[in-house]
Amino acid sequence: MPQPLTKEEVNSKTDPSVSKQWDESTPKNEQFQELYKIVDGMKSSLLTTIRPDVGPVSRSMAVAKRVGPDFLYLANIHSKKFEDLKQNKTVQITFQDSSTQNWISISGTATTTSNDDPRIKQIYSKGVNAWFGDLGDGVHTGMPEDPRMALIEVKAHYISYWKSTSTSIGFLKEVTQASLTGSVADTGVNRQLFDKDIQQARDDGL
Repeated sequence: MPQPLTKEEVNSKTDPSVSKQWDESTPKNEQFQELYKIVDGMKSSLLTTIRPDVGPVSRSMAVAKRVGPDFLYLANIHSKKFEDLKQNKTVQITFQDSSTQNWISISGTATTTSNDDPRIKQIYSKGVNAWFGDLGDGVHTGMPEDPRMALIEVKAHYISYWKSTSTSIGFLKEVTQASLTGSVADTGVNRQLFDKDIQQARDDGL
């Protein structure tokens, strides 16, 4: 149900669309499980790097594997993102599901490895070669052994996400009612997981 805007929220310069949906009561392990359920249902993310003299640069990339709260990507070592990461290892990963409005934002640190990392063969999947091409020399094949094939590992240190608690029709009804009554729409829960929570999740095998 839409919630009324209060004078206290205005005087304290609070954004009610955020504050009214913060969820600090759900246990952290449950928050992680629901995070994983959302993110595992999405095929692609935006991976954002910081480019000198430009700023944030984003590109769509498929997640090769999620390992708890961390993410692995396969990428061409000749791409400019590797140059970005040599200068600044800070990255952001974002996901959004337009059908549910669920979204996830992950801030982290990226490390890169060359083709000798054994995890490349473990997470390689059919179709990856379509983004590399085959030179026909038996080396640059787009397969796991291709020297261009490299790994980007992102270790999360802050995660925020929003989870819808209404259906698509319910979402529209909630927004419409809030607009007509001067209330604030309440359509989901907003959660944040800090570095200590994320490290605990790794330790617990979540």
